[in-house]
Amino acid sequence: MARGRKRKDELDVPLKVVNGVLAIGAVLFLLMTQPIPVIEGWIDKVFMTHTIPESELTYLEYDGVNQVVEINDNMPTFTDDELSLDDGSWQEFSEIDHLNRVGPGHAMLGTDLFPTEEREPLYIDPTGWKQKKLDNGQWLYNRSHLIGFQLTGENNNIRNLMTGTRSLNNPHMLRFENDIDYYLEQTNNHVRYLVEPIFREDELVARGVHMMAQSVEDDALRFNVYIFNIQEGYEINYQDGSSKKVVK
Repeated sequence: MARGRKRKDELDVPLKVVNGVLAIGAVLFLLMTQPIPVIEGWIDKVFMTHTIPESELTYLEYDGVNQVVEINDNMPTFTDDELSLDDGSWQEFSEIDHLNRVGPGHAMLGTDLFPTEEREPLYIDPTGWKQKKLDNGQWLYNRSHLIGFQLTGENNNIRNLMTGTRSLNNPHMLRFENDIDYYLEQTNNHVRYLVEPIFREDELVARGVHMMAQSVEDDALRFNVYIFNIQEGYEINYQDGSSKKVVK
């Protein structure tokens, strides 16, 4: 019996090697033969979580891999009233709270809200703004717009700015903002939009941002995601915005 088990173990090793080679081959075949949108969709399915309810966002923890995760299977939860075009294009911002923190920003986006003037430098410091330069020469924090300047031209508005890490703002928030911008330019339709900073208790820096969008006249654009406000290699004190480099 012992010899039989040993023989089976010996056979398992080459089988595992073969299976591994086949898996790598399948990935390479996909990358070489499929169009970019298909590849991006496949990557999203592998690296993004799909089943997180909105009620759990406040205490959601970064897993060290997925800075962007999908909420509610990436499906927006706007009501019919919230998708109404009765008021045309618009945007609105929450009043800052007792800690001067920014709240959710809402909009019904259309090309008529696009900026008509050049963007001016930002000078408002949002809560938790304790800037630091990274090893690569870039800054740790950005003054992150909730509703991006390219979509409505809103700029130095304290109700539309939060302290966001470089990686939160660009590439991640920018990616979704660019998708909306492109859709609006191509269709001249409208997009219902929500961007909500998620704070814990009395912390001054948001743990992340909840972004949700849905095209109104068709089903071409929709997403519901949460982006962690983190920067690889740095530990952020969300209570006051201070930070330190992580030594590995």
